Amino acid sequence: MEAQLLSRLLFLLLGFIIVSGEAAPTLVTSLPGFDGALPFHLETGYVTVDEEHGSELFYYFIESEGDPRRDPVLLWLTGGDRCSVLSALLFEMGPLRFVIEPYDGAAGTVPRLHYHPYSWTKAASVLFVDSPVGAGFSFSRHPRGYDVGEVSSSLQLKTFLTKWFTEHPDFLSNHFYVGGDSYAGKYVPIVAQKISEDIEAGLKPTINLKGYLVGNPITGEAIDMDSRVPYLHGVGVISDQLYETIMENCHGEPYDNPKNVICAQAMDRFKALLEEIYDSQILYKKCNYLSPTPNDKTTHGRILQQETGALKHPPPRPQVDCHGYITYLAYVWANNNITRENLGIKEGSMGEWVRCHEKDLPFTHDIESSIKYHRNITSKGYRALVYR
Repeated sequence: MEAQLLSRLLFLLLGFIIVSGEAAPTLVTSLPGFDGALPFHLETGYVTVDEEHGSELFYYFIESEGDPRRDPVLLWLTGGDRCSVLSALLFEMGPLRFVIEPYDGAAGTVPRLHYHPYSWTKAASVLFVDSPVGAGFSFSRHPRGYDVGEVSSSLQLKTFLTKWFTEHPDFLSNHFYVGGDSYAGKYVPIVAQKISEDIEAGLKPTINLKGYLVGNPITGEAIDMDSRVPYLHGVGVISDQLYETIMENCHGEPYDNPKNVICAQAMDRFKALLEEIYDSQILYKKCNYLSPTPNDKTTHGRILQQETGALKHPPPRPQVDCHGYITYLAYVWANNNITRENLGIKEGSMGEWVRCHEKDLPFTHDIESSIKYHRNITSKGYRALVYR
């Protein structure tokens, strides 16, 4: 009798897992291009954030290499449009880096990786999330699942965290921070505020929120773009004369919409000078920006198709000394079948990984300004770090 009951319970549990679409996380112990076992704990997985459309956000969770039971947990989001968080993991603060060397694309090989000793994971556990839906390896089973915006994506991230912490209760007592850069700077203070509201309402699980951090964040206000003028003057890219002309004739109006001829001419000159530099890092060599995106205007290539192995949008191979060369290496590495298998990517969930999706998926810009959310969360006493 007990055996029959146990069999019945196991059958129902299996049925729930299949129907719900949730899958157990993947413990990643090795990755193509890296020699030997990974010297850190890496877990990957999916969390459903939209049951109606079957939308799932993909994540990489790297436990702190210090004391994971005491060190803080950091949610990290990458900017956009819809850029993969793999950029942050492999280009910025993660414990792995690409070996910058000529890659010949020989059959069976992938770009090499090496351990990065100055990772943020030395002091914190980092939860890297591909968001919004459609970024990186996140996907939707229905086309309408990709039709999201700033508000809905922020709410989906809160849903993600609620579910993730429910499945990882050992980390609930750790100090928790929300972080992101560039366009993700719009989401971060909203997500932090929503978490704080859940805490005040006594909702479970209770996340131990302590604050947030944003790097060169977008706010949605004119200062995001207008601040380029004083900045580029300060670092010597534009002359004193051009700077003074803009200051005297643009009269504080948004610089992308000049109101008089002199201001328009000055801004044309400013934009021409801006084109001559690599604006993300003025000391780097000016190269073509590499972020291959689909050419079609549909989501057809993203929705549960069987992989053919053929890459449709391979980027041009830049010179090795171009900063964008790492994007080329990432494109090759992330589209390797062994890479996907090791990361636990769901078969048929997507056709081709691209670093960013620029305007080929629908997205609603429905947060005019994030400043009020910064005020709301900091007024509650939460810590904030805003850096460039």
